[in-house]
Amino acid sequence: MIRHGLLVLLLSLSALANGAIDTFEFKDAATRERFQSLAAELRCPKCQNQNIADSNSPIAEDLRQELHRMLEAGANDEQVIDFMVSRYGEFVLYRPRMNEQTYLLWFGPAVLLLIGIGVVFLVSGKRKKVQQDKPNSNLSDAEKQKLEQLLKQEKTK
Repeated sequence: MIRHGLLVLLLSLSALANGAIDTFEFKDAATRERFQSLAAELRCPKCQNQNIADSNSPIAEDLRQELHRMLEAGANDEQVIDFMVSRYGEFVLYRPRMNEQTYLLWFGPAVLLLIGIGVVFLVSGKRKKVQQDKPNSNLSDAEKQKLEQLLKQEKTK
């Protein structure tokens, strides 16, 4: 009896975990695909690490409804993206546009990599120069024998 009660409880909890799913009617399959690709490309302003297709936040639901309304009204992808950017800023795009405000975002990693490579070459070049400037510490046979004699004399004292 307890097993049946637990089974019913688990099944009811799993149904709640699925949550509400938006169902939108589209005039054709191409519009449905555009909706899905745009919803996957737009970031949820509240969740920040989820797109509006995956987010369950109220603002993501509103954005999905707005996206559906705009696509049904005949807006193209650029008009939809421009609307979302004007309303929520460049942050709403997972792949921000390249402009004067995002140059650092696009080219910063490459510049840092080039600077790092330059530093490595500079340091290794200086290290080679220092090693070349050091006098040769290899002793001749006569100098080695003289050194051994001096060390023996120190040990006997």
